[in-house]
Amino acid sequence: MSKLEQIEKSVAELSPEELKAFAAWFEGLQADMWDRQIEADAKTGRLDKFAEQALADHRAGRTRPL
Repeated sequence: MSKLEQIEKSVAELSPEELKAFAAWFEGLQADMWDRQIEADAKTGRLDKFAEQALADHRAGRTRPL
């Protein structure tokens, strides 16, 4: 049995309370991973073109207040 299969089996056997706690933990893990990826992309300049386009759109009046 692969590691993933073991995890799937274990998760399927959790009680409703344990599953709720696991889901909250996993959601937090995914959010942390996403934040680290965005930070890394920002540091390497991968987001610069998006920021430049957003600023250009704003200057051109193609935005609206939130």
